[in-house]
Amino acid sequence: MQAAAIWLTGIPASGKTTISILLRDYLQKKNMPVIILDGDEIRKTVSKDLGFSPQDRKEHNRRVIEIAKLLVKNNFTVIIPLISPYKETRDLARKELPNFIEVYVKASLDTCIKRDPKGLYQKAKNGEIQNLTGLQAPYEEPINPEIIVDTEKNSPEQCLGMITLKLQHLGYLK
Repeated sequence: MQAAAIWLTGIPASGKTTISILLRDYLQKKNMPVIILDGDEIRKTVSKDLGFSPQDRKEHNRRVIEIAKLLVKNNFTVIIPLISPYKETRDLARKELPNFIEVYVKASLDTCIKRDPKGLYQKAKNGEIQNLTGLQAPYEEPINPEIIVDTEKNSPEQCLGMITLKLQHLGYLK
């Protein structure tokens, strides 16, 4: 497989991390160098100085793009589950990252609120979190992603199948 940057975008609890782990495991079984750059994990380290204002979100995303760029250039396939709410930021990722593939992980707000594995929506409703994307802050849906996976209608395994099929079609997988 040719190294790629697989950018999974969607609102919180849409399924980005779950699908990323499945995809990483799938690619590792094919002996491909692969790494997940999880937005939440990067926030705890490289971006711990940033909040959730629009400017801070853009800077966080920019930092992730720079890390991903280095990894892809060194033949790692990078899976990036990141809310990345702004089209402008995803456009920058597309421009900067070699072999960029945008995956829109789609689910309704109601479904994500019901899932809420990290309790973010409940914290937002309780006033403990401000500017939660999709609820209190905007999320600009991708206009023309390479892949759309609807996690309300499809299981994580079905979504993985759709992604790997598209990666084959695009020439990134044999």
